[in-house]
Amino acid sequence: MLRDTVVQINLKTIATNMDKICQMVGDDVAVMAVVKANAYGHGAVSIAPTLIEHGASYLAVATMTEALEIRKAYREYPIFILGHTPDRLLHLVVEENITQTIFSESQARIIAEESRKSRKKAKVHIKIDTGFHRLGTEDLAELKRICAIEEIEIEGIFTHLALVSDEENEKQYKKFINIISELEKEGMHFKFKHITDSISAVDYPDYRMNMIRPGALIYGLKGFHKGFVDVKQAMTFTTKISQLRQVSKGEGVGYDYLWKAPEDMVIGTLPFGYADGYPRNMRDRGYVTVKGVKCPVIGVICMDQCMADFSKVPDVKEGDTAIIYGDGTNNSMTIEEASKLAETNKNEIVVRITARPPREYIK
Repeated sequence: MLRDTVVQINLKTIATNMDKICQMVGDDVAVMAVVKANAYGHGAVSIAPTLIEHGASYLAVATMTEALEIRKAYREYPIFILGHTPDRLLHLVVEENITQTIFSESQARIIAEESRKSRKKAKVHIKIDTGFHRLGTEDLAELKRICAIEEIEIEGIFTHLALVSDEENEKQYKKFINIISELEKEGMHFKFKHITDSISAVDYPDYRMNMIRPGALIYGLKGFHKGFVDVKQAMTFTTKISQLRQVSKGEGVGYDYLWKAPEDMVIGTLPFGYADGYPRNMRDRGYVTVKGVKCPVIGVICMDQCMADFSKVPDVKEGDTAIIYGDGTNNSMTIEEASKLAETNKNEIVVRITARPPREYIK
């Protein structure tokens, strides 16, 4: 470790979370583990063995770059790209045995041509637009033409819920089911049908079909409202105090002296900042925890450092560990609390943590 600022990932917690997800859906529902955005900041390549060992049928990413990173480490395991791959890169889908999302006939024909050249049948899942209006198609005639292409294996069909309301979710689900029904009438078959992400997989068990796509749930980031699965946060973000000083009443701290000491105080510098992914708007909102004491982050948050008030910490000293994000024990700030203070969602808090803080994996 070349820094005091470290992201700790508890692999046992991730394993337990995966076990609980698999138990929740049962043996008849496959679990596509979403590891996009470097596994939500947890380290996709490093946590992949744990996911594989604990029931992941697929590892899902958003981009070709992410897919190739995992493929380099795991030559044979099924990898799925949830997002769009530009036409010029579709040959890599075939060459690297990656399952690709498609939503147009032109994409299907490019992959089919690459399959012919290499004599390898590529797998794809068709994305249906049921109302989210992000990626997908609902053109039944085009879908039938795609399914008629023999050089590719249409392994799956899927869509994504907008999660507006129960009523809107049901509309999307029914639209999806109707499209599948029309295609199956023509003799088309799909090994996997999927619509649910982390939230909907818990809240809408009737929509699980035969595959779910949990992401945040794996890492213990709870977003469900109706159902329940007892997952735990797997990430802890810590640092150590670099320097302590006495600051007199009225003295300013940080850029522009936007914070001034209301009384004589003990102020310390911490070696993390917004270049590590800490939200800059946490100034005068956030806190770190030292020896169970909440220590407010003060002044403008710098790129590489920030300051905090340690006046209430007994026997505080330089080198003491400060918890940036914890699991809530000993007054530590959870990812959920951080998201509320930063006025964003939990996923953004973890994915914005950059590669600069080293990851430490606890087994």
